[in-house]
Amino acid sequence: MEKLSEKEKMLRGELYFPSNKVLQQDRAIAKAACQQFNQAPEAQRKSAMKALQSLFAESPNAWIEPTFYCDYGYNIRMGRNFYANHNVVILDAAPVTFGDDVMLAPGVLLSTASHPLDAKRRNKGLETARPITIGNSVWIGMGAKILDGVTIGDNAVIAAGAVVNKDVAADTVVAGVPAVVIRQIDNTSTVSTSVE
Repeated sequence: MEKLSEKEKMLRGELYFPSNKVLQQDRAIAKAACQQFNQAPEAQRKSAMKALQSLFAESPNAWIEPTFYCDYGYNIRMGRNFYANHNVVILDAAPVTFGDDVMLAPGVLLSTASHPLDAKRRNKGLETARPITIGNSVWIGMGAKILDGVTIGDNAVIAAGAVVNKDVAADTVVAGVPAVVIRQIDNTSTVSTSVE
């Protein structure tokens, strides 16, 4: 049986040691890119944005406001028209996938990482990671937290301050700690943009 590296274990969702040298180096590269982006003067924001985007697996036309932090970057996939406001954190030990037209308000945190409930394993420094998947046209409100393993359906709205620890159906609004459905959204209506 082939022995897996700690990075392979991480990407497969198995217990792994984040203290592994390769993973430390990967995080250092991401931290340096985030620091460069966050400290760039406004006049250099576009070029700093391109440098940050080079970390990501995919980000066709994302726009991110400083400050922004991620663990690795290479596990992040952004659809078209992705927008993240100030102080967004994405801990991407597992894949974090965003659909098209996703908006993150200030202070949003997405974390794929978790630790064992068993104290002996946790004290050894082990952790696990499970993917987060965000559908199309999702709006995540200010200060919301999305936990590992969560999938959010298309057109959903996550209220400010919500802690999302389970999947969210499409066309729903969730709020609270932990987040629960507070209403359905009717996305069948058409919005007129013409002035009469």
